[in-house]
Amino acid sequence: MLFPAGSSAQDPSLRFGGAIPQEVETVYERGLSWLASKQSDAGGWQGGHDGAGIDGICLMAFLASGEDPNFGRYAPNVRRALRAIIRSQDSTSGYLPGSMYHHGFAMLSLSEAYGAVDESLLWEGGKPVRTIGQALDLAIRCAGTAQKANRWGGWRYMPNSTDADTSVTGAVLMGLLAARNAGMAVPDEVIDNALNYMRRSTGKDGSVAYAGGFGGFGESMNRSAIATLVAAVSKHKDSEEFKATLKHITERLEHNEGSYKEYFRYYMAQALFQGDYASWQKWNAATARALGETQAADGSFGSGAYETGMSLLALALNYRFLPIYER
Repeated sequence: MLFPAGSSAQDPSLRFGGAIPQEVETVYERGLSWLASKQSDAGGWQGGHDGAGIDGICLMAFLASGEDPNFGRYAPNVRRALRAIIRSQDSTSGYLPGSMYHHGFAMLSLSEAYGAVDESLLWEGGKPVRTIGQALDLAIRCAGTAQKANRWGGWRYMPNSTDADTSVTGAVLMGLLAARNAGMAVPDEVIDNALNYMRRSTGKDGSVAYAGGFGGFGESMNRSAIATLVAAVSKHKDSEEFKATLKHITERLEHNEGSYKEYFRYYMAQALFQGDYASWQKWNAATARALGETQAADGSFGSGAYETGMSLLALALNYRFLPIYER
């Protein structure tokens, strides 16, 4: 470790941050402006990856900025996004469409909004569909029900899938961990089963299998970053698997992902921040420069809301406002 044990608890900048680099402020504000302009009246975002998870990613980008979610500039955007996510939920199963990826990210965003958004303002005089807490409780139950039908203890694309992969499992697990951190009742068994699946999928060299349930079998920085993050947030930093995956990613800070690069940056930012603050600082500076150079003139990234929201969240640890970013 580059910091002695206990140093993070002594340094308030780790939790609260310091001065925000100007290039981060510029990229973030332009990105939020674009997201606000592309939000539908119903509260969602259209594009190639429509669904509750994309709405959740965009919602988190607004929540992470530090603007007051109830009375700030983007408070109407926050409320519209939350209403869209809650309305999209199946009232019986609790499923947040349109895949378990979406379910995980939407659950994560609801957890980050829970307790921060004033629900007396959320429905703006209209009839409430359900509270954020009720939506979260349903989503947690859906994840638990889906896991019971899955022999691996994880999740795949659909609630009734019987196979699992570490990418979808990581997304759902982060939603559950955030819900638990927010004070929701999440069964320990559900989290423990998913963590065991992630551990079984991790090789001694820090590589993480995509599927099949046994460690290694293909190097992927994405999956190693996800495994590092879920181990850190679930307070298993003393495990051999965490040490292996952290070593795997900190030795490859110059890595450029050829595909799913926004997804990679999103998880790499959080994994490094949780695991090795000095490495995160180095990686963050390089990422801020890269995003500043690739952001379109209108403030967007890539082809739509997903790429833009994920790119902003890769920089959001500079602000430290989301509860899931606490270290």
